Amino acid sequence: MRILVLGGTAFLSAEITRQALAAGHEVTCVARGTSAAVPDGATWVRADRATGVAAFTDLDGHWDEVVEVARDPVFAKAALDALAGRAGHWTFVSSCSVYADPSVPGAAEDAGLLQPLPEGEHGTPETYGESKSAIEEMTRRAAGEKAHILRPGLIGGPGDASDRYGYWPARFAAKADPVLVPDIPDSPTQIVDVRDVAAWVLYGAARGLSGTFNVVGEVVPFAGYIAASRSASGATEEVVPVSEDWLVQQGIDYWAGPDSLPLWLPPGHEGFQARSNAAAVAAGFALRPWQETLKDTLEDERSRGLERERRAGLSRLTERRLLSRWKGGRPAGARSGGPPG
Repeated sequence: MRILVLGGTAFLSAEITRQALAAGHEVTCVARGTSAAVPDGATWVRADRATGVAAFTDLDGHWDEVVEVARDPVFAKAALDALAGRAGHWTFVSSCSVYADPSVPGAAEDAGLLQPLPEGEHGTPETYGESKSAIEEMTRRAAGEKAHILRPGLIGGPGDASDRYGYWPARFAAKADPVLVPDIPDSPTQIVDVRDVAAWVLYGAARGLSGTFNVVGEVVPFAGYIAASRSASGATEEVVPVSEDWLVQQGIDYWAGPDSLPLWLPPGHEGFQARSNAAAVAAGFALRPWQETLKDTLEDERSRGLERERRAGLSRLTERRLLSRWKGGRPAGARSGGPPG
């Protein structure tokens, strides 16, 4: 196939490019290349998508497959205007963040969506879900039956720069001090391996697959994920479960960012990491065991440095401070529930 990847330098789009090249396809990537180069073997068209349709003036001919990962509706519309008529198949990587209600476990693709961002309005981090919803709508309108829309949840695996999934196995592998965890043993985690998402993109392209699919992994209780992370790293350090309410009082953030606890979500998000993937699996989506993703993520974390500065998780200093406060105020024999006072 002749494949055009709108991107090709970052986590998922780079993995799609690598797998497509390994399968013998001709791959062209449109990217600025300010943070990384495209994988070896791909044709690189350097372009800034902020220029609109002009970003695609150097692209000629018909494409069997176009892969779009944009989060800005203005950029996505320009690509559709310039290329949809010359594409045999169009894949858009959306997100489960398009859903309006994250509280219902097991929800499928027919769940209600966020209101799309108005046409012509640029997306921001605060309007991520609305932006992806808008791009879905314009993709269906422009590409019609050629459109294959993926809604991943949290994508993990080797090369993940967000540090969310890799924080916990890396933290145990550091083998330093007790490990603070939120006391949420039964809360779901749901990670999909970047390599499986990339393979699904190419699977859909080869078969002309259309429609919208939740591309999410197996649901794993937080306690199971933590236990597996500890076991994979060979750690023996104490695990200290800490009350959610107390963590909030200490100013610790949910999910991502500095001084956060990855995979911990606020109330009302009980279904955010527990979506149904039944439709995708029935259509051929293949998942590797989550334990394999965890093992490979840990190897990647070690290669990049366990003590490096991270985008998500607690710094060692913050974690020690919290543990000291928690243990200093907790009644003897208490497992969790928050220190008095």
